[in-house]
Amino acid sequence: MSEWLTIAMPKGRIFDEAAELLRQAGFNLPPEFEDSRKLIIDVEEEKFRFILAKPMDVPTYVEHGVADLGIAGKDVMLEEERDIYELLDLQISDCYLAVAGLPHTNMNDIAPKVATKYPKVAAAYFREQGEQVEVIKLNGSIELAPLIGLSDRIVDIVSTGRTLKENGLVEYEKIETITSRLIVNPVSYRIKDRRISEIVERLNLVISDVVG
Repeated sequence: MSEWLTIAMPKGRIFDEAAELLRQAGFNLPPEFEDSRKLIIDVEEEKFRFILAKPMDVPTYVEHGVADLGIAGKDVMLEEERDIYELLDLQISDCYLAVAGLPHTNMNDIAPKVATKYPKVAAAYFREQGEQVEVIKLNGSIELAPLIGLSDRIVDIVSTGRTLKENGLVEYEKIETITSRLIVNPVSYRIKDRRISEIVERLNLVISDVVG
């Protein structure tokens, strides 16, 4: 009998695309799976337990072993820097991190400010550019910061660019391409290696077919 695996996933676009990917790999998820309001969903037939979490919390659950596996955006992994292994680029939920701001404006020469949900990523990027900036951490509505004079620039996820455009902002630099990754707890990877390797192989076949 297969052993149970606990998988942490964020709700929303990643959840929907990951569920579809698992189905394409031959895993039997119930039709109402994506519509559930539960935070913990058991799929008895596959011996899967899904924990539905905030995107930033997924690597934390995996690192601490309450989840064997997780599906998280590369942006979250870069920011969180958790003790986990990255097993597979799932090639879903693609977007990118970018620097944006009001059009035709320069960074403040004296005390440039950057607002973001990703303070570590933003600080590292501007340090690499040889620029000293003050990073202001916000949890939502990052686009508001330049509009009210809180910051000169923002660092945020861009998918279609529509949100930037609707708020009168423009993209200045692209920092990093982002896709969702399959991550694993190091201890689980040793103890449940056979089951985890099977999942990786089946997902990899689907991804290879799509990419190819």
